[in-house]
Amino acid sequence: MEEETVDTIIDEHAVPAPIRLSDISSKFKFSERDSRLKILDDLAEEAIFHSKMIIERWGISETATFMLASVAIILGAWDFGIGEFANGGDYNRVFTEGMLFLKDMSLIFALLSIIAWIGVILRLWWRFPIMRENLVYLLVGMFAAQLGYISAHANTPNFPNNTGFNDWASVGMANLVLIFLSFVVHRAVIETRDIHVEERHSHPDPRVVERAHRDHSLALWSLCFTFWFLLVNLFSWAGAHAMASRPPIVENNFAVTCIYVLTNILAIGLFIHILWYPQFMLGGAGDRIQSVRAREVSGDYTRAAPKKRQGICPICSSDTPVIQHPSGLIEVPCSQLDCNGRGKPGTSCVDCDMTFPTRIACSSCSSNTTVTSHFTRQEAW
Repeated sequence: MEEETVDTIIDEHAVPAPIRLSDISSKFKFSERDSRLKILDDLAEEAIFHSKMIIERWGISETATFMLASVAIILGAWDFGIGEFANGGDYNRVFTEGMLFLKDMSLIFALLSIIAWIGVILRLWWRFPIMRENLVYLLVGMFAAQLGYISAHANTPNFPNNTGFNDWASVGMANLVLIFLSFVVHRAVIETRDIHVEERHSHPDPRVVERAHRDHSLALWSLCFTFWFLLVNLFSWAGAHAMASRPPIVENNFAVTCIYVLTNILAIGLFIHILWYPQFMLGGAGDRIQSVRAREVSGDYTRAAPKKRQGICPICSSDTPVIQHPSGLIEVPCSQLDCNGRGKPGTSCVDCDMTFPTRIACSSCSSNTTVTSHFTRQEAW
Protein backbone atom coordinates (compact mmCIF):
# COMPACT_ATOMS: atom_id res chain seq x y z
CA MET A 1 0.00 0.00 0.00
CA GLU A 2 1.35 3.37 -0.99
CA GLU A 3 1.98 5.93 1.70
CA GLU A 4 -0.27 8.96 1.69
CA THR A 5 1.52 12.23 1.25
CA VAL A 6 0.72 14.86 3.83
CA ASP A 7 0.78 18.42 2.59
CA THR A 8 2.27 20.97 4.95
CA ILE A 9 0.23 24.14 5.14
CA ILE A 10 2.32 27.27 5.57
CA ASP A 11 0.62 30.41 6.78
CA GLU A 12 2.18 33.21 4.76
CA HIS A 13 0.55 35.81 7.00
CA ALA A 14 1.82 34.33 10.26
CA VAL A 15 3.33 36.88 12.63
CA PRO A 16 7.03 36.15 13.29
CA ALA A 17 8.14 35.55 16.84
CA PRO A 18 9.13 38.83 18.48
CA ILE A 19 12.79 39.52 19.11
CA ARG A 20 13.82 39.49 22.76
CA LEU A 21 16.72 41.39 24.26
CA SER A 22 18.20 38.15 25.60
CA ASP A 23 18.37 36.85 22.01
CA ILE A 24 20.71 39.68 20.98
CA SER A 25 24.43 39.05 21.05
CA SER A 26 27.09 41.48 19.85
CA LYS A 27 29.96 40.09 17.79
CA PHE A 28 32.67 42.02 19.60
CA LYS A 29 32.87 41.30 23.34
CA PHE A 30 34.61 43.80 25.61
CA SER A 31 34.40 41.29 28.45
CA GLU A 32 36.76 38.96 26.57
CA ARG A 33 39.49 41.54 27.19
CA ASP A 34 38.44 42.45 30.71
CA SER A 35 35.52 40.96 32.68
CA ARG A 36 34.87 44.36 34.27
CA LEU A 37 33.81 45.71 30.86
CA LYS A 38 30.77 43.44 30.64
CA ILE A 39 28.54 46.50 31.19
CA LEU A 40 29.71 47.73 27.77
CA ASP A 41 28.63 44.44 26.19
CA ASP A 42 25.21 44.78 27.81
CA LEU A 43 24.83 48.37 26.58
CA ALA A 44 25.94 47.38 23.06
CA GLU A 45 23.36 44.58 22.95
CA GLU A 46 20.66 46.93 24.23
CA ALA A 47 21.64 49.49 21.59
CA ILE A 48 21.21 46.84 18.88
CA PHE A 49 17.85 45.82 20.35
CA HIS A 50 16.59 49.41 20.66
CA SER A 51 17.65 50.13 17.08
CA LYS A 52 15.84 47.05 15.77
CA MET A 53 12.68 47.92 17.74
CA ILE A 54 12.73 51.55 16.59
CA ILE A 55 13.08 50.48 12.94
CA GLU A 56 10.35 47.88 13.38
CA ARG A 57 7.90 49.70 15.67
CA TRP A 58 8.25 53.40 14.96
CA GLY A 59 5.74 54.43 12.35
CA ILE A 60 4.11 57.52 10.95
CA SER A 61 3.03 58.74 14.40
CA GLU A 62 6.51 58.92 15.94
CA THR A 63 8.09 60.23 12.75
CA ALA A 64 5.42 62.91 12.31
CA THR A 65 5.81 64.00 15.94
CA PHE A 66 9.59 64.30 15.59
CA MET A 67 9.32 66.22 12.31
CA LEU A 68 6.66 68.55 13.72
CA ALA A 69 8.84 69.28 16.77
CA SER A 70 11.86 69.92 14.52
CA VAL A 71 9.83 72.37 12.44
CA ALA A 72 8.64 74.11 15.64
CA ILE A 73 12.26 74.51 16.80
CA ILE A 74 13.46 75.89 13.46
CA LEU A 75 10.52 78.30 13.15
CA GLY A 76 11.12 79.59 16.67
CA ALA A 77 14.80 80.29 15.91
CA TRP A 78 14.45 81.55 12.32
CA ASP A 79 15.77 85.07 11.69
CA PHE A 80 17.26 84.95 8.18
CA GLY A 81 15.85 87.70 6.00
CA ILE A 82 13.93 89.18 8.96
CA GLY A 83 16.53 90.60 11.35
CA GLU A 84 14.21 90.73 14.36
CA PHE A 85 16.66 88.93 16.64
CA ALA A 86 19.76 90.50 15.13
CA ASN A 87 18.45 94.03 15.69
CA GLY A 88 17.56 93.28 19.29
CA GLY A 89 13.93 94.33 18.97
CA ASP A 90 12.38 96.92 21.25
CA TYR A 91 13.48 96.04 24.78
CA ASN A 92 11.04 98.59 26.23
CA ARG A 93 8.10 96.41 25.16
CA VAL A 94 7.60 93.04 26.83
CA PHE A 95 5.26 90.02 26.69
CA THR A 96 2.01 90.61 24.70
CA GLU A 97 2.86 94.25 24.02
CA GLY A 98 6.16 93.19 22.49
CA MET A 99 4.41 90.56 20.35
CA LEU A 100 2.24 93.27 18.75
CA PHE A 101 5.29 95.20 17.58
CA LEU A 102 7.12 92.27 16.00
CA LYS A 103 7.80 92.25 12.30
CA ASP A 104 5.13 90.43 10.33
CA MET A 105 7.19 87.40 9.33
CA SER A 106 8.68 87.08 12.82
CA LEU A 107 5.20 87.16 14.36
CA ILE A 108 3.91 84.57 11.88
CA PHE A 109 6.83 82.23 12.56
CA ALA A 110 6.40 82.64 16.32
CA LEU A 111 2.69 81.81 16.19
CA LEU A 112 3.31 78.84 13.90
CA SER A 113 6.00 77.59 16.28
CA ILE A 114 3.60 77.84 19.25
CA ILE A 115 0.87 76.00 17.32
CA ALA A 116 3.37 73.29 16.29
CA TRP A 117 4.51 72.80 19.89
CA ILE A 118 0.90 72.42 21.03
CA GLY A 119 0.46 69.79 18.32
CA VAL A 120 3.59 67.95 19.49
CA ILE A 121 2.40 67.82 23.10
CA LEU A 122 -1.07 66.63 22.08
CA ARG A 123 0.43 63.90 19.87
CA LEU A 124 2.71 62.71 22.69
CA TRP A 125 -0.23 62.74 25.11
CA TRP A 126 -2.31 60.61 22.74
CA ARG A 127 0.49 58.24 21.64
CA PHE A 128 1.89 57.32 25.07
CA PRO A 129 -1.08 56.97 27.46
CA ILE A 130 0.76 55.25 30.33
CA MET A 131 3.39 58.03 30.33
CA ARG A 132 1.01 61.00 30.42
CA GLU A 133 1.69 61.97 34.01
CA ASN A 134 5.43 61.66 33.44
CA LEU A 135 5.14 63.69 30.23
CA VAL A 136 3.83 66.60 32.28
CA TYR A 137 6.67 66.24 34.81
CA LEU A 138 9.35 66.29 32.12
CA LEU A 139 7.79 69.25 30.29
CA VAL A 140 7.69 71.23 33.54
CA GLY A 141 11.34 70.29 34.16
CA MET A 142 12.40 71.51 30.68
CA PHE A 143 10.49 74.75 31.13
CA ALA A 144 12.12 75.31 34.53
CA ALA A 145 15.60 74.77 33.05
CA GLN A 146 15.00 77.35 30.33
CA LEU A 147 13.66 79.87 32.84
CA GLY A 148 16.77 79.35 34.97
CA TYR A 149 19.14 80.16 32.10
CA ILE A 150 17.01 83.13 31.01
CA SER A 151 17.20 84.49 34.56
CA ALA A 152 20.98 83.97 34.62
CA HIS A 153 21.39 85.83 31.31
CA ALA A 154 19.13 88.72 32.38
CA ASN A 155 21.90 90.36 34.40
CA THR A 156 24.89 88.63 32.77
CA PRO A 157 24.50 88.45 28.96
CA ASN A 158 27.82 86.61 28.62
CA PHE A 159 26.92 83.86 31.10
CA PRO A 160 28.85 81.86 32.26
CA ASN A 161 31.57 84.55 31.92
CA ASN A 162 31.74 87.32 34.53
CA THR A 163 29.07 85.71 36.66
CA GLY A 164 28.11 86.03 40.31
CA PHE A 165 26.48 83.79 42.88
CA ASN A 166 22.94 84.93 42.02
CA ASP A 167 23.39 83.99 38.37
CA TRP A 168 24.46 80.47 39.23
CA ALA A 169 21.78 80.21 41.92
CA SER A 170 19.00 80.57 39.34
CA VAL A 171 20.56 77.87 37.16
CA GLY A 172 21.10 75.66 40.20
CA MET A 173 17.49 76.01 41.35
CA ALA A 174 16.22 75.26 37.85
CA ASN A 175 18.38 72.15 37.65
CA LEU A 176 17.20 70.98 41.06
CA VAL A 177 13.63 71.09 39.75
CA LEU A 178 14.66 69.24 36.58
CA ILE A 179 16.67 66.64 38.54
CA PHE A 180 13.84 66.05 41.02
CA LEU A 181 11.17 65.60 38.34
CA SER A 182 13.49 63.42 36.24
CA PHE A 183 14.24 61.28 39.30
CA VAL A 184 10.50 60.87 39.96
CA VAL A 185 9.91 59.71 36.38
CA HIS A 186 12.97 57.43 36.32
CA ARG A 187 12.10 55.80 39.64
CA ALA A 188 8.44 55.29 38.64
CA VAL A 189 9.45 53.51 35.42
CA ILE A 190 12.11 51.36 37.11
CA GLU A 191 9.81 50.25 39.95
CA THR A 192 6.92 49.60 37.57
CA ARG A 193 9.27 47.42 35.53
CA ASP A 194 10.27 45.50 38.67
CA ILE A 195 6.65 44.90 39.66
CA HIS A 196 5.80 43.88 36.10
CA VAL A 197 8.55 41.23 36.05
CA GLU A 198 7.67 40.08 39.57
CA GLU A 199 3.97 39.62 38.85
CA ARG A 200 3.80 38.68 35.18
CA HIS A 201 7.05 36.76 34.64
CA SER A 202 7.26 34.72 37.82
CA HIS A 203 8.51 31.18 37.36
CA PRO A 204 9.89 28.42 39.61
CA ASP A 205 13.04 28.26 37.51
CA PRO A 206 15.37 31.15 38.51
CA ARG A 207 16.91 31.11 35.02
CA VAL A 208 13.58 32.03 33.45
CA VAL A 209 13.16 34.92 35.87
CA GLU A 210 16.74 36.04 35.23
CA ARG A 211 16.06 36.06 31.49
CA ALA A 212 12.89 38.11 32.06
CA HIS A 213 14.93 40.66 34.02
CA ARG A 214 17.41 40.84 31.15
CA ASP A 215 14.62 41.26 28.60
CA HIS A 216 13.28 44.20 30.63
CA SER A 217 16.62 45.91 31.20
CA LEU A 218 16.50 49.71 31.31
CA ALA A 219 20.24 50.40 31.41
CA LEU A 220 20.44 52.03 27.97
CA TRP A 221 17.14 53.84 28.57
CA SER A 222 18.63 55.32 31.76
CA LEU A 223 21.75 56.38 29.84
CA CYS A 224 19.55 58.09 27.24
CA PHE A 225 17.78 59.86 30.12
CA THR A 226 21.14 61.20 31.30
CA PHE A 227 22.09 62.45 27.83
CA TRP A 228 18.67 64.09 27.49
CA PHE A 229 19.24 65.92 30.78
CA LEU A 230 22.58 67.27 29.52
CA LEU A 231 21.06 68.31 26.18
CA VAL A 232 18.26 70.19 27.97
CA ASN A 233 20.88 72.23 29.81
CA LEU A 234 22.85 72.83 26.63
CA PHE A 235 19.99 74.04 24.45
CA SER A 236 18.53 76.08 27.34
CA TRP A 237 21.85 77.90 27.67
CA ALA A 238 22.27 78.32 23.89
CA GLY A 239 18.75 79.66 23.44
CA ALA A 240 19.12 82.23 26.21
CA HIS A 241 22.69 83.11 25.17
CA ALA A 242 21.69 83.81 21.57
CA MET A 243 19.06 86.30 22.71
CA ALA A 244 20.88 87.91 25.65
CA SER A 245 23.16 90.36 23.81
CA ARG A 246 22.17 93.99 24.32
CA PRO A 247 21.31 96.05 21.22
CA PRO A 248 22.81 97.10 18.99
CA ILE A 249 24.04 93.55 18.39
CA VAL A 250 27.27 93.51 16.46
CA GLU A 251 28.47 90.00 17.29
CA ASN A 252 27.46 87.01 15.22
CA ASN A 253 25.22 84.60 17.13
CA PHE A 254 24.86 82.19 14.21
CA ALA A 255 27.02 79.50 15.85
CA VAL A 256 25.13 79.67 19.14
CA THR A 257 21.80 79.55 17.31
CA CYS A 258 22.95 76.46 15.41
CA ILE A 259 23.93 74.82 18.70
CA TYR A 260 20.46 75.61 20.05
CA VAL A 261 18.67 74.13 17.02
CA LEU A 262 20.80 70.99 16.71
CA THR A 263 20.84 70.12 20.44
CA ASN A 264 17.13 70.85 20.74
CA ILE A 265 16.29 68.54 17.82
CA LEU A 266 18.49 65.80 19.27
CA ALA A 267 16.88 66.31 22.70
CA ILE A 268 13.37 65.95 21.28
CA GLY A 269 14.41 62.71 19.59
CA LEU A 270 15.66 61.33 22.91
CA PHE A 271 12.54 62.69 24.61
CA ILE A 272 10.29 60.66 22.29
CA HIS A 273 12.47 57.60 22.93
CA ILE A 274 12.25 58.11 26.71
CA LEU A 275 8.45 58.16 26.48
CA TRP A 276 8.17 55.40 23.88
CA TYR A 277 10.30 52.65 25.42
CA PRO A 278 8.31 52.21 28.68
CA GLN A 279 5.12 52.33 26.60
CA PHE A 280 6.56 49.64 24.31
CA MET A 281 7.75 47.50 27.22
CA LEU A 282 4.82 47.83 29.64
CA GLY A 283 1.92 49.34 27.71
CA GLY A 284 0.63 46.03 26.36
CA ALA A 285 0.20 44.68 29.88
CA GLY A 286 -1.83 47.70 30.93
CA ASP A 287 0.60 48.63 33.71
CA ARG A 288 0.38 52.09 35.19
CA ILE A 289 3.70 53.91 35.58
CA GLN A 290 3.92 54.59 39.32
CA SER A 291 6.50 54.21 42.06
CA VAL A 292 6.04 51.48 44.67
CA ARG A 293 5.25 54.09 47.31
CA ALA A 294 2.56 55.67 45.12
CA ARG A 295 1.02 52.24 44.52
CA GLU A 296 1.01 51.44 48.23
CA VAL A 297 -0.69 54.77 49.02
CA SER A 298 -3.35 54.16 46.37
CA GLY A 299 -3.79 50.55 47.49
CA ASP A 300 -2.83 49.09 44.09
CA TYR A 301 0.14 47.15 45.37
CA THR A 302 1.19 45.49 48.59
CA ARG A 303 4.67 44.05 48.75
CA ALA A 304 4.55 40.58 50.19
CA ALA A 305 7.09 39.72 52.85
CA PRO A 306 9.62 37.17 51.57
CA LYS A 307 9.11 33.65 52.91
CA LYS A 308 10.83 30.32 52.70
CA ARG A 309 9.13 27.65 50.59
CA GLN A 310 8.82 24.01 51.52
CA GLY A 311 9.61 21.46 48.83
CA ILE A 312 6.78 19.25 47.54
CA CYS A 313 7.24 15.81 45.99
CA PRO A 314 6.30 16.04 42.31
CA ILE A 315 4.86 12.50 42.44
CA CYS A 316 2.68 12.40 45.56
CA SER A 317 2.66 16.10 46.62
CA SER A 318 3.98 15.30 50.10
CA ASP A 319 6.28 17.74 51.90
CA THR A 320 9.99 17.07 51.50
CA PRO A 321 12.95 18.40 53.56
CA VAL A 322 14.06 20.62 50.68
CA ILE A 323 13.76 24.41 51.31
CA GLN A 324 13.91 27.30 48.86
CA HIS A 325 14.84 30.74 50.22
CA PRO A 326 13.32 34.00 48.92
CA SER A 327 16.54 34.64 46.98
CA GLY A 328 15.97 31.42 45.01
CA LEU A 329 18.72 29.47 46.83
CA ILE A 330 17.76 25.83 47.48
CA GLU A 331 18.91 24.02 50.63
CA VAL A 332 18.91 20.26 51.22
CA PRO A 333 19.82 18.25 54.35
CA CYS A 334 23.07 16.35 54.48
CA SER A 335 22.79 12.65 53.52
CA GLN A 336 25.09 11.60 56.39
CA LEU A 337 22.93 10.08 59.14
CA ASP A 338 24.72 11.69 62.10
CA CYS A 339 25.04 15.12 60.46
CA ASN A 340 22.53 17.97 60.76
CA GLY A 341 24.13 20.20 58.14
CA ARG A 342 22.22 21.87 55.33
CA GLY A 343 23.46 23.51 52.16
CA LYS A 344 23.28 23.99 48.40
CA PRO A 345 22.98 20.77 46.35
CA GLY A 346 26.30 19.63 44.91
CA THR A 347 28.45 21.53 47.44
CA SER A 348 30.37 20.08 50.39
CA CYS A 349 28.92 20.00 53.87
CA VAL A 350 30.84 22.18 56.32
CA ASP A 351 30.29 19.72 59.20
CA CYS A 352 31.19 16.37 57.62
CA ASP A 353 32.62 17.16 54.16
CA MET A 354 29.94 15.02 52.47
CA THR A 355 28.52 16.30 49.17
CA PHE A 356 24.95 17.51 49.43
CA PRO A 357 22.66 15.39 47.22
CA THR A 358 21.12 16.73 44.01
CA ARG A 359 18.30 14.17 44.20
CA ILE A 360 15.95 13.48 47.11
CA ALA A 361 14.00 10.31 47.91
CA CYS A 362 10.44 10.98 49.08
CA SER A 363 9.64 9.36 52.44
CA SER A 364 6.02 8.77 51.38
CA CYS A 365 6.23 7.26 47.90
CA SER A 366 9.98 6.47 47.78
CA SER A 367 10.34 8.26 44.44
CA ASN A 368 13.80 9.65 43.73
CA THR A 369 13.62 13.00 41.95
CA THR A 370 15.81 16.02 41.33
CA VAL A 371 15.80 18.77 43.93
CA THR A 372 14.58 21.47 41.52
CA SER A 373 11.50 19.42 40.59
CA HIS A 374 10.22 19.83 44.16
CA PHE A 375 9.30 23.44 43.39
CA THR A 376 7.76 23.10 39.93
CA ARG A 377 4.25 23.36 41.39
CA GLN A 378 4.98 26.52 43.26
CA GLU A 379 3.61 29.72 41.71
CA ALA A 380 6.78 31.76 42.13
CA TRP A 381 9.90 32.16 44.18
